[in-house]
Amino acid sequence: MRQFYNRRGFTLIEIMVVIVILALLAALVGPKIMGRTDDAKIQTTKTQIRNLESALKLYKLDNGVYPTTEQGLNALVTKPTVGVIPNNYKDGGYLESKNVPKDGWGNDYLYVSPGDHGDYDLYSYGADGVKGGDGKNADINSWDLK
Repeated sequence: MRQFYNRRGFTLIEIMVVIVILALLAALVGPKIMGRTDDAKIQTTKTQIRNLESALKLYKLDNGVYPTTEQGLNALVTKPTVGVIPNNYKDGGYLESKNVPKDGWGNDYLYVSPGDHGDYDLYSYGADGVKGGDGKNADINSWDLK
């Protein structure tokens, strides 16, 4: 039987040094990546609000009115059956994706028509999903994006 005394492997110290180095890298890089994630979600939400506003304008051009609060943003995807029924509704709706997107945090957009700030109010409550806040929790409002 052959003996394998000269086998080399990693020592416990070497493994611990690698773990410490990986932990330091994670501590330095992690917060920068996490901060960018919130920025990206905010920017995505602003872009989607602008896209929804464009779809709402097309809806109004075709039908003479914006969807009511009761009809909501779903009126951009399927022809409403309540409230003012649009006569010139575009086949296929007004959104290419065929569904109303969620904000950057996976929440529904809030839509009120007529709104307090114009013909309609379209907004997201931000990361926390609660009215008000600052930073990543700040509300993102269509009337502030102009």
